[in-house]
Amino acid sequence: MSKNISISDDVYRELKREKGDRSFSDVIRDHLEERRKLADVTGTGVLDRETHDDVKDDIEQLSRGTISRMDDETL
Repeated sequence: MSKNISISDDVYRELKREKGDRSFSDVIRDHLEERRKLADVTGTGVLDRETHDDVKDDIEQLSRGTISRMDDETL
C-alpha cells in the first residue's frame, strides 16, 4: 500500500540526491532506522521564522536554567 505526501521542492531535491537507485521509501526508512528525527529527513523550513526564533529563544532560556540548577546542586 502506498500513500501520497507533499514535500517542498528543496526536500525533494535532497532526497533525490541521496536515493540513487533506491526508492524514496527506502531512503526515509533508513533515516528513521538510524533513529534520526523526521525533521532530519524533511529538511528545513518547517517552522516560519518567527516561530523558529521563539522556540530557539525558549530552548536557550531553559538550557540556562538547567545549568544554573546544576551549579546550585554541585556547590
